[in-house]
Parts: sequence; structure tokens; C-alpha cells
Amino acid sequence: MAERVQEQEMEIEALEAILMDDFKEIHSSESGLNTSKRCFQITLSPQDDDADESTMAPVQLALIFAHTEKYPDEPPLLNLKSLRGIQSGDLKILKEKLEQEASENLGMAMVYTLVTSAKEWLTAKFSQDAGMENNEEEEMAKDDIVIPHGEAVTTDSFLAWRERFEAELALEKAKLMPETALAAPKERKLTGRQWFETGRASARGAGHITKGSDEEEEEDVDFDDDDLEDDDEEDMLEHYLAEKSNSSSISSCRPN
Repeated sequence: MAERVQEQEMEIEALEAILMDDFKEIHSSESGLNTSKRCFQITLSPQDDDADESTMAPVQLALIFAHTEKYPDEPPLLNLKSLRGIQSGDLKILKEKLEQEASENLGMAMVYTLVTSAKEWLTAKFSQDAGMENNEEEEMAKDDIVIPHGEAVTTDSFLAWRERFEAELALEKAKLMPETALAAPKERKLTGRQWFETGRASARGAGHITKGSDEEEEEDVDFDDDDLEDDDEEDMLEHYLAEKSNSSSISSCRPN
């Protein structure tokens, strides 16, 4: 009997030295145990080597025990309380686990062994729940990703679009210019009479011109204004594209 009491006292001193602030004696009325003997509470949290010491653990457990008269030849009295974030169902599972281990370690001081087992269980349980939360966050992040639609833009397609756009822009600017600025190109075009008098008609096999042709009624070629305007726009657009193509060719031929 005296040997058991001495062994129990030595275990309490060892636990207090190892666990320090996480180990304290409490009144039997606070323990939830049906005993009048000394009761002790050990505070446990999941083990996380990367966590900052100032960071509060998401879950925390209180392991309460008391020695019996025959301890360690019989298991200690055990009780578990959730200090933060642990469900009652999980407490029941852990308590059954610790009671099974206590029955397997009879004859030796076992409280620290039970403390280590409870801490490992908390770490495994906490890591599993954290992993599930991370998976849910990753799935939500995937749902937020916007997949682009439409034809991909390449360098060639962009250059072709820019060249066409600049040509159309130049054409629009030309439309806004005063009519006097656009009159010069039109004046250089020959009327039907001027083309006839220059002798170009004879060069294309129109035949010799007789004297009587001077007395015939001269007719001017009638050009529709809308046709001339459309032709002018097309000519200006083609002329702009040709000049831009020539300037690009000259630039590429220059030595670096």
C-alpha cells in the first residue's frame, strides 16, 4: 500500500515537471469523477510544429484523472472535457480509446502514456478536418476561375486587324476633309471629250479621225456622282494599304 502511494506521488511530480502550466490540481467537485481523492487536469491541444505559439489552437481538451487505491495495478479514473471546439461524440470515442490503452498498461505508471496518445489523436483529427476545409476552399477557388471564350488573338491576326483599322480610319478622316482638298485628284481625271482629244482612242484602234468628226456633236462622258465617290473611297483605301505595305517592306530590308 505504501509503495503504491509513493509511486503515485512520484508520477504526479514527474507530470508537473514535464507539463508545467498545462498541469494543475483541481477540486474533486470540478472533476466530474466520483471520488474524494486528489484530482488533476491536463490541458491538451493538437501538436503543430509550424504554428506560432501566440496563435490560439482551434481545439483544446481537458484530460482529468485521479488515482485509485490500487493504481497502477488498476486503471486511473478518467474524464474528458472539451475546452474548445470538440464535439461530445469525439470525446466519447477518445475516452474509449484511452480506457483500452490503460487496461493494456497495468502494473506501470501510465498517465503520461495516455496524455501522449490523446495528443496524437487530437493532432490527427485536427489535421483531417483542416485538410477537408482546404479542399473545400480549393473547390470554391476553381469555381471562381473564369474560362475565356472566343478566338485566340495571334500576332498575324492583330497586325492584319490594325492595318485594316488604320486604313478605315484614314478613309473616315478623308471624308471629313473640305471638298476643296479632295478636288485636286478629281480634276486630274479626264472627261470623255478630253480623253478623245488626246488621241488615246486612236492608240487603242479607234481608227482615223475624219474632218467631219469636228462638226459632229461632242458629248461628254456622264459620271454618276455616287459612283465617283465610291471609286474615290476605294482608290484611297487601296492607295493607303499599298503605301503602308511598301513602307513595311522597306523597313524590313534596312540593315540593323
